[in-house]
Amino acid sequence: MSEDNAQAVEQVTQDVKDVKLENGTAPGSANGTPSKNDNDSVIPFKDAFKMFSKFGDPKSDGKQITLSQSDKWMKQAKVIDGKKITTTDTAIHFKKLKLVKLGIDDYQKFLEDLAKSKKVELEEIKTKLTTCGQPGVSTHLTKSAAAAATVDRLTDTTKYTGSHKQRFDETGKGKGIAGRKDLVDSSGYVTGYQHKDTYNKH
Repeated sequence: MSEDNAQAVEQVTQDVKDVKLENGTAPGSANGTPSKNDNDSVIPFKDAFKMFSKFGDPKSDGKQITLSQSDKWMKQAKVIDGKKITTTDTAIHFKKLKLVKLGIDDYQKFLEDLAKSKKVELEEIKTKLTTCGQPGVSTHLTKSAAAAATVDRLTDTTKYTGSHKQRFDETGKGKGIAGRKDLVDSSGYVTGYQHKDTYNKH
């Protein structure tokens, strides 16, 4: 992990400690619901676990998480970065527990095993998992916005050049086959056409 990333994680960890000191407890009220802080960026681990274990599965009660849901959570939190930790790593350690879904206690064991194997601090992983926001919020929306901008740029016919420019009219509507081929005008006689009589060659 780079020095910049280490400093960023350390700063977030310190922020979490500051919140705990201000409230006198961990972020979260006595009944287990998250407390409101200035930017709602820190979510208690058990609440984040519950949210991601329901993500994409409306029938889930939030008590168990699948490997797919865990990978989505870790990608959003940038725990899975494709270098230090990959989806192959998470699959290996998840399947060691021989369960299709993990409860929060088993999930903690999974994280401990993964952290130990990859020589990463467990608290660092947990900090990332509790500060990445709600499911799909941070990564999904930015990707969608970027994709929309790319599509808009690629489909802007006013920026087309060369032969591609000929395929659209002034309004940007495609001309269909007329924009791709030179069609023969068959409405009348063609200039220079000579009829050859194949039967009267004598």
